[in-house]
Amino acid sequence: ANVHTSEGGADKFTLSNIACIDTAKSPHPISTGIGFFDHMIDQLNSHAQIGVSVTVNKDGEANVHTSEGEKHAFEIVNRYAEEDQAKIMGAVGAALGKELSKLKYPSGGRTSRFCCPLDEALVECVLTKKLDDEGKLINFTLPPYGKYPVNRGRALIGKMKTQYVETFFSRVAQTSGIDISLVKVRGDNGHHVVESAFKAFSRALRNLIDGVNTNDYACAEYEKMWGVKSESYTSSVELCREGKLERSTKETSILVHVLLDGLAKGPDDSVKVSTGIETMDHFVSILAKEAKMSIEAKCNGDLYVDDHHTSEDVSIALGQVVNTALGTKAGLNRMWCAVESYGDATVEVTMDLSNRPCVTHDLSLSSNPNGEEYAGDLSVEMLDHVIESLVMNSRSTVHIVEKKVGKTVSETAMATAMAFGKALRMCAAVDPRRAGRTASSKGCLDK
Repeated sequence: ANVHTSEGGADKFTLSNIACIDTAKSPHPISTGIGFFDHMIDQLNSHAQIGVSVTVNKDGEANVHTSEGEKHAFEIVNRYAEEDQAKIMGAVGAALGKELSKLKYPSGGRTSRFCCPLDEALVECVLTKKLDDEGKLINFTLPPYGKYPVNRGRALIGKMKTQYVETFFSRVAQTSGIDISLVKVRGDNGHHVVESAFKAFSRALRNLIDGVNTNDYACAEYEKMWGVKSESYTSSVELCREGKLERSTKETSILVHVLLDGLAKGPDDSVKVSTGIETMDHFVSILAKEAKMSIEAKCNGDLYVDDHHTSEDVSIALGQVVNTALGTKAGLNRMWCAVESYGDATVEVTMDLSNRPCVTHDLSLSSNPNGEEYAGDLSVEMLDHVIESLVMNSRSTVHIVEKKVGKTVSETAMATAMAFGKALRMCAAVDPRRAGRTASSKGCLDK
């Protein structure tokens, strides 16, 4: 398909090789003449599993044909960086939105929500498939793009002008018939704010096509895609993914053994946790049950000194064995967000099995309403450290958002454990459509 831009201005552009192919790869490249913009569109290939292609040429110029060695040349990739980017990004958005409108969606109006966690950004995307023809960009709160410079953020990322990201998504919404909301939850790095937005959009779009939504685990589409009779479940169980660690120091003697999917059919008595700290036992047990993994965790630590060494070593070991059990993480769903409640507390955990360990949270720990120093028999400062140690050693990127403050820190802790476990369960699920490939535009995860 060829599309000619109709916006005003001296220069006009032709868009060719425009495609959005569900669960297949386009034989054509993404080549808009704006390098960072190409990279962002490519997130649809990796995270929406949609084969996207589009080539932009200025009218009167020959199509770009490059050798293997030239295709990444700065001058080729950014050939239109000094042209009218509003025109180019708007036209590309309109063309890709029109192709997205042709994909098959479940009947009736559907909504899909997804958050994408990067180490310096978290963006929420909500998509609603309209029953009429035209969609709208309902919310867009990404600017400022980072905090450098203060109150303004980045105007350029690579050679892409950030002000036209909104133009792109507005045109995608209009021609796709999908209402789009993009809200920056947090983010200090402009590059990652934009990347999180494109990845969240891609993941929400994938779920919209599949008819599933994060935190809706009762619908028939979820059961078909991820339930115990699904190909995903069967493939996950067949991997027999487990990790085990035993070690002794002057401070602790510890054993942790996990089997992912070990509770998918088995009883809860496959969760055996004994650390000498009741709150820690409860936290790890709840996490394991929500993750559907069997676990044996034992620790004999120097509690006569403090709770520090025991709680720290248990969380470090648990993170390490989970990371071991996950293996290369190729072929996995990789990202998910889960909201869970315990008592009055409601917490959302957004997780990415990224191999880029980072945790960001806004839990009311130091500022808890009752001024609590302990959550049961675990010090509040160690609860914070437990979460950090678990995330860092599982080599995940995790954002935790406190939706509602609990009456006690213990309620907040257990809501976090539930949401963490549910997110882990979904991230670790095998996606058979990936055929063992890593869900990354790089083609691999960091080592």
